[in-house]
Amino acid sequence: MSRELILMTDVEGLGLEGAKVKVADGYARNFLIPRKLAVPISQAALKRLEKNRLARELRQQNDRESAQALVASLEKISCTIAVKVGENDKLFGSVTIQDIADSLKAQDLELDKRKIHLSEPIRELGVYSVKIKLHPEVETSLKVWVVGE
Repeated sequence: MSRELILMTDVEGLGLEGAKVKVADGYARNFLIPRKLAVPISQAALKRLEKNRLARELRQQNDRESAQALVASLEKISCTIAVKVGENDKLFGSVTIQDIADSLKAQDLELDKRKIHLSEPIRELGVYSVKIKLHPEVETSLKVWVVGE
């Protein structure tokens, strides 16, 4: 026996949110419905799905707007990191994503270090452009000055 359900979230190997799927009764009863991944087809379920979709779109729009505001504040900031250097301006260690995040935090700009994309740690003095991805649709770059102490 099989059941028709509406997926409330994306389920790998089954479908995307809002899709109507036909699954085995046991799979629906023991896995999908208890985990609130799907619900039986009804008018209430369709209304709830639409309400969730509208709320998600509003949340994504707010996230995008706040990311764009953060881009404007990032463009005004210059990130300078002072590091110890040895002979021939060789760095002791390297400048990492955490160092950049700490430098921004010292300037009263809280930024999650997972949003900073650095292909490899910085190991020389100079000016570097570091990519910052704040939202899937919003990204910017930040100039990082690595200077000797």
